[in-house]
Amino acid sequence: MSEWIETTIGDVATVFDGPHATPKKTEEGPWFLSISSLNRGRLNLTESAHVSEEDYSKWTRRVTPQEGDVLFSYETRLGEAAMMPAGIRACLGRRMGLLRPRRNVVEPKFLLYAYLSPEFQQTIKSRQIHGATVDRIPLASLPTWPIRIPGLPEQRAVVALLGALDDKITVNERIATISRELCLALFAQAVTEDGGIEAEVESLSCTLTRGIAPKYSQSPDDLTVLNQKCIRGGRVSLAPARRTLREKVKGPKLLLKNDVLVNSTGVGTLGRVARWTSSEVATVDSHITIVRFDEAQVDPVCAGFAMLRAQPEIEAMGEGSTGQTELRRTQLGELEISLPSKEKQHEIRLKLDSLEARADQALNESQALATLRDTLLPQLMSGRLRVKDAEKIVEDAT
Repeated sequence: MSEWIETTIGDVATVFDGPHATPKKTEEGPWFLSISSLNRGRLNLTESAHVSEEDYSKWTRRVTPQEGDVLFSYETRLGEAAMMPAGIRACLGRRMGLLRPRRNVVEPKFLLYAYLSPEFQQTIKSRQIHGATVDRIPLASLPTWPIRIPGLPEQRAVVALLGALDDKITVNERIATISRELCLALFAQAVTEDGGIEAEVESLSCTLTRGIAPKYSQSPDDLTVLNQKCIRGGRVSLAPARRTLREKVKGPKLLLKNDVLVNSTGVGTLGRVARWTSSEVATVDSHITIVRFDEAQVDPVCAGFAMLRAQPEIEAMGEGSTGQTELRRTQLGELEISLPSKEKQHEIRLKLDSLEARADQALNESQALATLRDTLLPQLMSGRLRVKDAEKIVEDAT
């Protein structure tokens, strides 16, 4: 095992920051990244937007993100980082910086893991500047911050081990994405083939209600409560969820399998739709609307996919001033959704369930792999755990 040395960020990477304004968004073109895209070491482009070629040229005059750059947030969401992938053209968003690794000293992915390590996260907490409204990393002094690294051979061994887990997570996420795309294509084909039917959401639902005003708790025994950050990409992530006291949560606001959840406040999040496919006991906060379809009226799985297809329309329904947009329950109830005939609904239900179950299985496996990776990361990055010992742990777990 090679010796670990303490060096500085400036010795292993060059620091750049992004623009201090936001260009006009477009429907297509190069990506304009967002700090919301940084998620536990991964870049989620569903949280980013597009810009014109003209603005791309303007916003990349200082720096053009390249494959292997480490992207990070320097205001709010401090500590989040992700690797710039190959094959995309993008410019940095506001409050976002990047570290360009000196590859003769540090492996790009090892630099990402080092940034995400508990040791460096503690450095961020101890050296961040507390502002009146937001905390931030002082970019001028960031190059002087300490960071520990071993020699390149051991860096590569660590990257190979943790990277294998990340690669499997990526494969699983692709499986989930393809499964969802197949479901939507199957549903759209079913609607088209028999002409489909139109119906208002309220006429098909037995429950149409906002969630609760949570009384937050730190106890793992209390009730899971979802917030708007939990709804992304048509699915529910429990990672941002919190806990609430359960005794005052009434029955209709406890989630049931195949409920549809709709973000109902705020710019950028309003209108996002997801299906609840878990059997876990949970609820949602008051920024989310629960739509529970009446099985006597419609197949709830098919109705859920009808809502997913209607997301662009739902996103445009918000009312109110900038930053205070609201989707009223009555508006959502008046939304007309397209469905196959009842006979066709019954025919495709099993196929939809099978594809969704495969996606859920892949995502659950990814969650377990991510937990394993996050457990190994601090031990490997501190040098307390040898790569060979970690390889045995991974082999036993997978």
